[in-house]
Amino acid sequence: MDGLRFVAAMLVVLYHYTAWHHEFWNGTQAKEAWPDLSRVTMFGNMGVQLFFIISGFVILLSSYGKDIPAFVGSRIGRLFPAYWVAVIVSGILVLFIWPAMGEGRTIVDWMVNLTMLQQGFGIPHMDGVYWTLWAELRFYVWIAALMLLRCMTPLRLLAFTMLWPLAVIATSGIHANWREQMLVPEYAPLFAGGMVLFLIYRFGHTPARWLVLGFNVVFAAYQTGAGASRDAAELVGYAVPAWVYWMIVVALFAAIALISLTRLGHVSLPGLALAGALTYPVYLLHEVWGWWLIKQLSPILDPYAVLLIVLGVVLTAAYLVYRFVELRWGRKLSKATAAGLRRITVSLTGFLGGTSERLHRERS
Repeated sequence: MDGLRFVAAMLVVLYHYTAWHHEFWNGTQAKEAWPDLSRVTMFGNMGVQLFFIISGFVILLSSYGKDIPAFVGSRIGRLFPAYWVAVIVSGILVLFIWPAMGEGRTIVDWMVNLTMLQQGFGIPHMDGVYWTLWAELRFYVWIAALMLLRCMTPLRLLAFTMLWPLAVIATSGIHANWREQMLVPEYAPLFAGGMVLFLIYRFGHTPARWLVLGFNVVFAAYQTGAGASRDAAELVGYAVPAWVYWMIVVALFAAIALISLTRLGHVSLPGLALAGALTYPVYLLHEVWGWWLIKQLSPILDPYAVLLIVLGVVLTAAYLVYRFVELRWGRKLSKATAAGLRRITVSLTGFLGGTSERLHRERS
């Protein structure tokens, strides 16, 4: 799974560098600078779909059997240390070094970006890749709600993975912000499908679980096909029929099923754990800094040399963030957050209990 996550990240990186419709290759559009490679890397945006399926599996795996403070603490400790570094360095670039890329962004936007909630307030990202984090956060809210409502049982979780996408379908004619924010409509079946794969992995095969998985795969493929085909035309400039993306989504689910439900999941190769650890900082750091480096180097170096240099810089920066930020501060932040939430819970419980007891005495 670590190796698959790293592959997903590198697919996104190559998509942004060699296919997406920027002109940082010495004034030439990416697909024209890479006419052959771009016909393959144009599908790299499917790395995001792969991320969301894996997230459905892994987040349920890591939260099952835990309480809300432990879950929230683990997510904050995992997400924020590397994210804060990425926001700081990206803000420095787009506000002070390359203001043309940061047009319309302000110091206030930069500060709000540190919360990871900027999209909810309609504030622009300092780096475009942060949009996926907003989708992830809304999925985490659903997991926390399931924990709070005591729905973390196989049967109730299976019902949720069916009802969530059905709610998306039932409200498809409603164009309202609450639907977009609450239901995460474009990506619900990807997350839900990953959750069903976890249920099969943890609790075994049943016809009901496979039927719900199949429903989510079909729905995810249909939705992805429509959106990705449009994006291929608008963001890359290639015409790709929707059925190609249907097949890709099915293949992504199949890959995760093979890894989680067969002996492939027990295969351990050197470097895979490190590759998985680098996935998140690579994703966070690669876009605007990578584009800036391409813009600076492409007028003086061969495109292949530029691509290798930029990839090397991004991977090195990701390792440094992992080694000196995530390893050093991630677990500490996670434990501190969980402990703080537990103290708040105990205090609130005591306060509410005391208030209830006083009211009872007064009535008596």
